[in-house]
Amino acid sequence: MEENIPSTEPIPESPAVKLTEQEEEVFQHINNPVLGLKPIVKKYLGTPKSVEQKENKFFFSDGEATVEVTVVTDEIIKVRMAPHGVFLEEFSYAVPKLNTKVSVFHLHDNADEYRISTNTVNCHINKADFFISFSDSQNHVTSADAVQMHWEENVKFGGYYVFGTKVCHSKEAFFGLGDKPTDLNLRGKRFVNWNTDAYSFAWNQDPIYRSIPFYISLNEGISHGIFFDNTFKAHFDFGAEDRSKTSFWADGGELQYYYIHGPNMMDVVKRYHLLTGTHPMPPLWALGYHQCRWSYYPESKVMKVAKGFRENQIPCDGIYLDIDYMDGYRCFTWNRKYFPDPKKMIKELAADGFKTVVIIDPGIRVDDNYSVFKEGKAKRYFCRRSDDYFMEGHVWPGRCQFPDFTNPEVREWWGTLFDELVQIGVAGVWNDMNEPAVFGAGTFPDDVRHQYDGYRGSHRKAHNIYGMQMVRATYEGMRKLMKNKRPFTITRAGYSGVQRFTSVWTGDNVASWEHLRLGNVQCQRLSMSGIPFCGTDIGGFSGEPDGELFTRWIQMGTFSPFMRAHSAGDTKEREPWSFGEPFTAINRKFIELRYKLIPYLYSTFWEHHRYGFPILRPVVMQEQEEINNQARQDEFTYGDKILVCPVMEPGQKSRLVYLPKGNWYYYWDNEMVEGGREVEVATPLETIPLFVKAGSVIPEYPVMQYVGEKEIEEVQLNVYYSDLPANSFFFEDYGETFAYEQDIYSEKKFVVSGKGTSMTILQSMEGLYTPRYDNYAFSVAGLPFKPVKIIADGKEVTEFTYTEQKVLEFKFTKTFKHIEVM
Repeated sequence: MEENIPSTEPIPESPAVKLTEQEEEVFQHINNPVLGLKPIVKKYLGTPKSVEQKENKFFFSDGEATVEVTVVTDEIIKVRMAPHGVFLEEFSYAVPKLNTKVSVFHLHDNADEYRISTNTVNCHINKADFFISFSDSQNHVTSADAVQMHWEENVKFGGYYVFGTKVCHSKEAFFGLGDKPTDLNLRGKRFVNWNTDAYSFAWNQDPIYRSIPFYISLNEGISHGIFFDNTFKAHFDFGAEDRSKTSFWADGGELQYYYIHGPNMMDVVKRYHLLTGTHPMPPLWALGYHQCRWSYYPESKVMKVAKGFRENQIPCDGIYLDIDYMDGYRCFTWNRKYFPDPKKMIKELAADGFKTVVIIDPGIRVDDNYSVFKEGKAKRYFCRRSDDYFMEGHVWPGRCQFPDFTNPEVREWWGTLFDELVQIGVAGVWNDMNEPAVFGAGTFPDDVRHQYDGYRGSHRKAHNIYGMQMVRATYEGMRKLMKNKRPFTITRAGYSGVQRFTSVWTGDNVASWEHLRLGNVQCQRLSMSGIPFCGTDIGGFSGEPDGELFTRWIQMGTFSPFMRAHSAGDTKEREPWSFGEPFTAINRKFIELRYKLIPYLYSTFWEHHRYGFPILRPVVMQEQEEINNQARQDEFTYGDKILVCPVMEPGQKSRLVYLPKGNWYYYWDNEMVEGGREVEVATPLETIPLFVKAGSVIPEYPVMQYVGEKEIEEVQLNVYYSDLPANSFFFEDYGETFAYEQDIYSEKKFVVSGKGTSMTILQSMEGLYTPRYDNYAFSVAGLPFKPVKIIADGKEVTEFTYTEQKVLEFKFTKTFKHIEVM
C-alpha cells in the first residue's frame, strides 16, 4: 500500500488560482478589517447586450440583470426584472392562469432599439440606456420609462427593493388603485398598499383595507393601464415628488408589471379582467337590501327587526349577525343564551323571506376545549414565526392563533368548518378583521412564515393577500357545501383578483356628509379597479346621522351594486324607519325602486361577468376625450343606461349635473334633455337626479318584499325613444344555481331605433333558459309622434293606450322579434 507523500512536482496553474492572484488586493484575510466593501446603493439597468426568445417570451440582459418581456395578448405585455438574472418561481394569486392569446408577434432588431410588435402595440427596448416604452400601431408612445428599472439590496430581509418610474405628462390623469379615500383623479398624490384596519378613516387617509395595485392612465384622450402584480408593501407616486415622473415600487419581490393597452378606459378594465378574472354571478337575493348592525342580539331583537321590515312594507333580503352571535367570539359557535335554537330562528327568518349572513373572523381562540382550535393545532394549520413559535395575537376572543390561508390544505379544512352553518340554513358569510388585524400590534410581525401555495414567504409577502385567501377558502368551501347553490360572501380586506370570490364594502366609515361624498367616489373607483360588487355602510358605521343624511345615503345606496346599512353598537337604531316621516316613506320609495330595477342590475352583472364591463362608471369613462371630465366625480352611470348624481350636501334644493353627449330622459317625468352639458336639477328630499339614456330598454320587476316573494307574471320593459340605434341587454336565469355555467340562461339583446315618425324594437335571444312568464308590458317614452299603429311580428296590436304623460303602453309576447310603432 502506497503512502500519501506530498508531490514535489509544481502545481499546474488553474483558473481558480489565476483568479485569486488577480484579485488578491480585493480579498481580505479573515482577521483583517474589510476595507473595500461597496456601499449599498440603488443599481440601474445598464445597456442591453443580448436577447433570447423562447416562444412568446423575450429575455434581455445587460450582462448581469435580466428583463423578461412576455407577449400575453395583442394588447397586454408583461415585464419582469431579475437583478442578477435569476427569476423567482412564477406564481400569482391575482392571475391564477396566464392565458396567452396572441397569434402574431415579431422581434425587430435595429441600430437603436429592440422592438416587440403585435397587431396592436409595440414594446421598445432602447439599446442606449435600457429604457422601455410602449406605443400603439400608429407609433404614438403611450408609456415610457423616465428612469431605467432599478433595485436596491435589502440587507435585513434579503431580496431587493424594486422600482419602476414612468414619464408623467403635464395633463396626464390617473384612476383606479381600489378604494383609496381621496379624489377620483389620483394625479399629484402618493399612496401605500398595505392592508390596514382603518376604523373611522378620514379623507386622504392611507393605507386602508385593500391593496389593488392597478391604475389607469389617461393622456391626450388615450388610455392604458399598469398592473404592478407585487404583494409586498407597495408604493405609488403619481407626480407628487416630481411632476414629470410616475413611480411604483415595492419593499420586496420582483419588479413585475403588465402594460395593458386601451385606447379606451373601458378596454383597459376589460383586459385587466382577462388577467384577474370577473365576479361570478351573485345569488339574485344578494342584490336586494341588507340590514346589519354590530350587533343584533339576542334572537328576539333579530326577529323584531325582521318584523319591522314586513310591518313597514320595506323590502329586505338579508339580516346580518355580527360577533355577538358566537360563544365567547369563537368562530363557528353559537351563544346559546342569546340564540337558544339558531336553526329554528334561521328557518323562521327564511319563511319570512330573509337570508341570514354571519360574520367569521380569522382569529381562533387558544383553547384546547374548542374543537376548531384543537383540530387546527393538531394539524399544524396555524401561522408560525421564523423561530417556529406560533403567531399569537389578541382580537375579539382574546388570545388567538391564525390559520395560514396561503396553504391549500388549510383552505380546504377551513371550507369544511362551514358545514354546520350551511346545514342550519346560513346563506352568506361575512369575513372581517382579515387585513389581518391584531389588537395593539396592528397586524402580524414581518417574520411570520407562510406556505404560499408551496412558494414560501414571510408575512411581508403574504400580508396583502391574507384576507383574499381567507375569503377564497370561505367561498370555495361554501360552494362545495351548498352543492349547486351560489354562496354569498363579503370581505373587508383583499388584493387584485379578490372579485373572483366575493363582494366588498368600504369598511368602517363615519356618519357624515363628507363620508357620503367619499363613499360615492370609493365605489366608482373600486368598480373601475376591477371590483364590481361594492358598497358602503349606509348611514355611516360610527357616529350619528340625522334623518336627512340617512335618507340621502339610502338614495345613493340604491345605486350601489351592494346595498347594506350597517352601524356600530354604540349608535342609535339605524333601520329605514328609525327616523320617522317623511324619511320612512322616502326610504321605502327608493328601496322599492332598487327592487324594481333588480333585473337591470342583474343584467349589468352578467355584462360584467361575461364581458368584463364595470358596473359603476364615472363620466370620465363615458367621455375620456373631454378634459373637464377628469375632475368630475359626483355623477356616474349604473351600468351604461342610467346616470345617477347623488345629493351630498345638507339642505340642497338643486344641483348641477353633467350629462354626457347624447339624449337623456329624466327618470321622474320622462322629459328629454340634451347631453354634453351641465343642467340644473331640482333636488327635493324625495328625489335625486336620475337620467336614462335614449334608446335604452330597462327591464323592471314588480315590487316585492324580498326576491322571489311572488311569481313574476310579466316583466315591464321601459323603452326610451332614440333617433340612433341603441343596444340593451336583459339577462335571466334561475338566480341561485350555477346552471348558467352550462348555458342555462337567457340573454336577450334589444335594439331600439327611431326615424321621426316610427320606431322599431328588435329582440334576439341566446341561451337555454325559458322564464315562466309569457308577456312583456311595454312602456314607451319620448315618442316624437302620436302612435296610431303597432305591428308586432307581422300582427297588429290593437290594444294600447297613450297616456296624458305621452307614454305608450301595450303588451306582447316575450318571444317577439320585431315590433314597429307608427
